[in-house]
Amino acid sequence: MTHADLLATIERLFVEHGAARYELNDAEGVSQLEHALQCATHAAHAGADDELVAAALLHDIGHLIYNPAEFALDTENDYHETRGAAFLALLGPAVIEPIRLHVDAKRYLCTIEPCYFDALSEGSKQSLAFQGGPFSVVDAEAFLDRAHAAQAILLRRWDERSKVKGESTPPLSQYLHVVERSLLHAFVPVPA
Repeated sequence: MTHADLLATIERLFVEHGAARYELNDAEGVSQLEHALQCATHAAHAGADDELVAAALLHDIGHLIYNPAEFALDTENDYHETRGAAFLALLGPAVIEPIRLHVDAKRYLCTIEPCYFDALSEGSKQSLAFQGGPFSVVDAEAFLDRAHAAQAILLRRWDERSKVKGESTPPLSQYLHVVERSLLHAFVPVPA
């Protein structure tokens, strides 16, 4: 897949499936696209670099690859983070690793911050159970040793704040430009 093909496919997925409910039971009241745009907007407002803003936008794209009308988030773990990271491989580790780790970041935060679990939406609590629940203390410590864990934790915090019905955000086109810049950054040769 070329860079242009990937960008076109990302846009097509959001156009065709972005109106799908974020949660199967519609507990959040936002669509997949609204959630993605809100998350990217939080990242941008926090001063995140292009790669982390792109990760925020695309962190749940695995739901859109898997038929969103049929995904069973409320009955099983659908491994959307792994599927999404694999699909986005051209974007490089600075984008795909926070995406791959954002579910583990939720598990981590639930272990080290008990109030984090209490603040989760009902949909997030329900999916957490299918995703393995909070980490053990040993697993939480090991998580921090993973490359891009810190970025995944930031992404996770923006993710939880990105479920506000009717929140105003910039359009998808603005963030597709960020994804395009991230593609270019992923393949810029490092000076020797």
